[in-house]
Amino acid sequence: MTEKIFETPLGPIHYWQNLVFPDDVTLVFLPGLTADHRLFDKQIGYFEGKYNVFVWDAPGHGASWPFEFRFSLADKAAWLDQILSREGITKPVIVGQSMGGYVGQAYAESFPQKLRGFVSIDSAPLQRKYVTGAELWLLKRMEPVYALYPWKSLLKTGSNGVAVSPYGRNLMREMMMVYDGDQSRYARLSGHGFRILAEAMEKDLPYELKCPALLICGKKDHAGSCIRYNKAWHKHTGIPLEWIEDAGHNSNTDKPEYINALIAEFVKKLA
Repeated sequence: MTEKIFETPLGPIHYWQNLVFPDDVTLVFLPGLTADHRLFDKQIGYFEGKYNVFVWDAPGHGASWPFEFRFSLADKAAWLDQILSREGITKPVIVGQSMGGYVGQAYAESFPQKLRGFVSIDSAPLQRKYVTGAELWLLKRMEPVYALYPWKSLLKTGSNGVAVSPYGRNLMREMMMVYDGDQSRYARLSGHGFRILAEAMEKDLPYELKCPALLICGKKDHAGSCIRYNKAWHKHTGIPLEWIEDAGHNSNTDKPEYINALIAEFVKKLA
């Protein structure tokens, strides 16, 4: 994997890629809120050499720092498109976990003809109709919660709450430790992420997926109402939904081999 940097007016975006198959699809891995590119280590290790692969540290995350929190979900999608265009990636298949899945849907809204495929891992639909007014209200007011929460307790809850496997929990803890000693950054990052998510939903845009798609959700995903959202998403759209046994919110770290097989099968069908 080759690391590169894309400069924006608000800060740098670091990303890693291995593009060895010209004019072929590229798996674009987008990690969730507060996670970084390491979230997809098991996927990159499996797919590198088989397909073009790309992963980033989202703005404000990991190595993509310092970064001003003055951007929207649509801005993230626009920067992603600029990076993909710069690298000559013309057939992106976005694989987004949690917040990464929302970025993927924002990308589909802004660039509907460019997206070749979409895989949601423990994410949820971006359309306004799926969320309640109370949920939107809470999403916009999360920063003080993370700022006041005792860091050691937050570290334990944050890592144990998103995964059930030792690997998944340890990895999340390592990614959270990037913010150790700077809880205010973690709180601002989290609060801003949830806020721009709520604002994107309030725009009440179609966020229609006009490409083949697949929904994946861990059966032990207790992050918010992810299970409820995915049931409704599947029911209203008919997009195939795969439930993952013994997997939490970061199901790709709990059951990487199974998730990799699902992604591989999905890409083969695209071809």
